Amino acid sequence: MSQAVISPANGRPSHLWRPSTRLALLAALAAALVALPVLSLGLTALSREALAVWPHLTANVLPAALGDTLLLLAGVAVFCGIVGVGTAWLVTQHEFPGRKNLEWLLVLPLAMPTYITAYVYVEILGFQGPLQSLFRALTGYRSLRDYWFPDPRNLTGAILILGLVLYPYVYLSVRALFGMQSAAIVESARTLGASRWTLFRRVALPMARPALAAGLTLALLETLNDIGASEYLGVRSLTLSVYTTWLNRSSLPGAAQIACVMLLVVVGLILVEMQSRGARRFSLPVKRLRPVGRSPLPRGAAWAASAACALPVLLGAILPLAFLFGEFLRRDLIAQADAAMLRSLANTLAISAAATAIVVAVGVGVAAAVRLGREPWLPAVARLASLGYALPGTVLALGLLVPLAAFDNLVADASRAVFGASPGLLLLGSGAALVIAYLVRFLSIALAGTQSGLARISPRIDDAARSLGAGRRELLRRLHWPLTRPAIAAAALLVFVDCMKELPMTLLLRPLNFETLATQVYGHASRGVFEDGALAALLIVLIGIYPAIMLARAGNGEKLAAGS
Repeated sequence: MSQAVISPANGRPSHLWRPSTRLALLAALAAALVALPVLSLGLTALSREALAVWPHLTANVLPAALGDTLLLLAGVAVFCGIVGVGTAWLVTQHEFPGRKNLEWLLVLPLAMPTYITAYVYVEILGFQGPLQSLFRALTGYRSLRDYWFPDPRNLTGAILILGLVLYPYVYLSVRALFGMQSAAIVESARTLGASRWTLFRRVALPMARPALAAGLTLALLETLNDIGASEYLGVRSLTLSVYTTWLNRSSLPGAAQIACVMLLVVVGLILVEMQSRGARRFSLPVKRLRPVGRSPLPRGAAWAASAACALPVLLGAILPLAFLFGEFLRRDLIAQADAAMLRSLANTLAISAAATAIVVAVGVGVAAAVRLGREPWLPAVARLASLGYALPGTVLALGLLVPLAAFDNLVADASRAVFGASPGLLLLGSGAALVIAYLVRFLSIALAGTQSGLARISPRIDDAARSLGAGRRELLRRLHWPLTRPAIAAAALLVFVDCMKELPMTLLLRPLNFETLATQVYGHASRGVFEDGALAALLIVLIGIYPAIMLARAGNGEKLAAGS
């Protein structure tokens, strides 16, 4: 047990400042920070001005936006489910040429932000793009009136492009479950006459249903969070409606009401995932598990499996990356690396590093509180603190705007009353608002990574250390920190990359004249000159490749754990 600290005021033990109590207080504050934007949105959406706007929204905005969003979610779910489950089944159950390399290459599309992939495919498939130019050169056609060519700027294009980037969430989670299947179960099914298709449909897929639900939920939450790809591809989603209603129409209450509708969609996705997880009817043995051996495929089927696994990698990662490299090499390096570009790079690295340090520190503190604390409410509070990742970036930014602005105004009024001068916008004008938003949304990654590291440390080791006189602080410093450092470092890397490529929150909460790599790419694409931002896009992708490979090597990364 840790020793109580003597309060200098009265000489009595001060239990408030025991290490476990301080950590519990940190966990409670983190949970309150996650709940703050939701409460703020609810109050804004129920204001008198908002209620006056509601009839207009229900008649003119919500039907189209909600319909497009639901169709987009349904299409992405089907695409990610088919590609993710199919490739996971092939690499875990069969041998075919290139399987070992494709097993981790299938995760590479996660390094491509959705908005960059959308910009790339519009350039590739556009009238001046390489494919149409080659087609016209071969056929002699001169304009689109002479021929038809697929246009990605529609709902179908958005489904395919988002699906190509997001299917690895399903692939990673389902691959882990397929790899854990017991050979005894599979052999029993085969002795009963089950074919490969029957084995997949009636045994393997039902057992992997909780993992499939978790992976699909993550993919759909990322779809809801997207704004750059949806806007560029012409899909009028709820996220885009929040953005345009807030900024273009200057209606904060209306945007808050649309954001509340988005929250209902998020709650629905989480409830479906929880029900799928809770309705699991099959269990896997946890001891003496004999894995299923991979069966070789006939020559033709083996090459077909190789092609089926290589196609998503080619379309989701290699082709966009090759296009970015081509644009980078085709243009003058000095012209691309101008002062604005270098300033955006410095801003990106600085804000991402600061946010990562704070997010990881808070995540470690909350995980340590759950591990060492005695308070019975700590697990529930930690679970609440990890729900920020479920909040789409536009919703989170909108929910934080009112309380952060109120804090800035309160400080400014107090400063004018005392000193006769205002310090300006402390949070919204300094980038601190961005750090707070990153903390709320990405805390779940750091928390899940730390908890996964702590879960590998047996409680008996803690008991042995306590029996030798170690207190909680010494347990954290000399035992837990050295053993969990690799997991914490991996989570920190994931948080840094997510902060670096985050677009919706950065667009809405950045200070004036503050550009990051993501906003610079978005700005060039919005002006129709995406090629001018090729270097910035390439840097974002290259920095994100290593974490994607790390997730593939780990089999089931902390980010998936955070979402499940």
